[in-house]
Order: sequence, then C-alpha cells, then structure tokens
Amino acid sequence: MALYQNVHELVGKTPLIELHGFPVPEGVHLYAKCEYFNPGGSVKDRLGEHFVNQALSAGKLKPGGTLIEPTAGNTGIGLAVAAVGKGIHVIFCVPEKFSMEKQTLMKALGAKVIHTPTGQGMTGAVAKAKQLVSEIPGSYCPNQFENEENPNAYIHTLGPEIWEDTKGKVNIFVAGAGTGGTFTGTASYLKKRNAQIKTVVVEPIGSILNGGKPAEHRIEGIGMEFIPSFVNTGLFDAIHTVSDDDAFRRLKEVASREGLLVGSSSGAALHAALIEASSAKPGTHIVVVFPDSSERYLSEGIYGS
Repeated sequence: MALYQNVHELVGKTPLIELHGFPVPEGVHLYAKCEYFNPGGSVKDRLGEHFVNQALSAGKLKPGGTLIEPTAGNTGIGLAVAAVGKGIHVIFCVPEKFSMEKQTLMKALGAKVIHTPTGQGMTGAVAKAKQLVSEIPGSYCPNQFENEENPNAYIHTLGPEIWEDTKGKVNIFVAGAGTGGTFTGTASYLKKRNAQIKTVVVEPIGSILNGGKPAEHRIEGIGMEFIPSFVNTGLFDAIHTVSDDDAFRRLKEVASREGLLVGSSSGAALHAALIEASSAKPGTHIVVVFPDSSERYLSEGIYGS
C-alpha cells in the first residue's frame, strides 16, 4: 500500500466496478465509477481541490482569508477537505432541507454553516453567499454555479480516469447534473477522445432540462433550477428524467445485489444507465457515475423501514 503525505493526495483514482446484478443484454458491460471512495465521500472532492488550489494560486484567496460557498452539502465537504491545513476560514450557505449528515460533516471539518430557507432553493443560498462576501474582508466565493473553472475539475481528472480505466472502450457515459460541472467536464473530455461516445445526462422530476418546471423532489444532489453558463447542452445526447420512486428502488437494489451503498443521485443515474443498456448492442461499455454514499442520508430514511 502506498504511503500518502496528506488527505489531498487521496482525491481521485476511485474504483471502477463492473455491475453483475442487473439484467442487461448479452455482451453489454455496465460499470460504476464509485466516487464515494474519495476522502470526503463524494465526486465533489475533485471540485473542492481544484477550486481551492486555483483560488490560492491566483491570489483570489489567501491564508487567513475566508472561503464562502452556497452548497447542498457535497461541494461544501469537498471544499472543507481541500482547505484543511491551508489556514483558510470556511463558511457555507446551505438550504435547510438538505441532509443533516452533510452539515454535520462540514462542521466537523471546521466550517461554519448558515441556513437559508428551503423555499428559496439554491438561488437563496447563492444570494446569501454573495451578501456575505460583500460584508467580510478577505473573503472569496468560488460559486460553483457560475465559476467557469467548474468543468475543468473533471476535464483534468474524472474524464481521463474513465478513459484509462476502460482502456478507451467506453461507449456510453451516464451522469447526473446538479450544477452540471461533473457531466460537462467529463463528457467534454470523453468526446474529445472519441466523438462517438454517447453522453447521457440524468435529472429528477422537478428539474428543468427536459422542459419541466422546478419542483420539490427527494433525489438529492442533482436537479437544476437554472442552467449555469458553463454547461454545454450540446453534450446532452440524451436526457433521462427519473422519478423519486425509480431512484430509491435502484439504490436499494444496488445495495442488496452489489453491496454498494449509494445515494439517491446514484440510484437515478443507475436507472438511466439501465435504460441505455436495455437497447445497447453487444460489446457496448457503459460507465455510470455514483457520486456519493447512502450513509449521509440515513437520517432521511433513504432505505425506508
């Protein structure tokens, strides 16, 4: 086993696991990129490291300064992990409805959590973060919803890993979209390597990508109320809009059949990947991103009774 010097070196190089517990046509291969193996427990650890390192190198944030970010949780945890040992104060603006486990972890990592009203969604959290930046000297807000660097975190990490893990054989890439950075960055990289790769974006019912209207949904971590400027909708070869029921059914199935304990956004992505697999030709290799673990949603009854 390799010796690491700090937690930052642990981000990335997550396992790609072939799934065998779901019926797919003969010759079709379904793989899960298990991002909850990152030290902060989610795909957003990649974004946290990228944002903090980029801000420090550009002088936008200095030791002793304050990083402020609107977040549903995973980006906050990723940023808090990235800030460890760098002398940075951290404040997160979080809508009240989101997972208490995530908020507890953010606080454990030294961050201050400020709640915004659930009814205002992420728009309210963004507005609060901008207000705090105007009031706190030496503060900086990366703002994952507006920062053009968001997709670059994945262009340079997740995309190349998937390409290398599959030895360039990936044919279909499936991922959910919250800010859209993970999908846009990874899909962009993969398309540059092979323009024939089908890139599939996943959203919950209550998101806007398929022409729907913003509405409440139980699936956490994905779903858009607006489309950030850095999102390349030209990469949406297909859009799957998944119900809460289908997402939660799939996360239970992948736990019992594969031993993988994943969150609801993973369940939604898996459901979409299985739809893609059902009509795929033999020799097709499908990669689906599992962003985080079910353990940070246990208080919400993710597995039911």
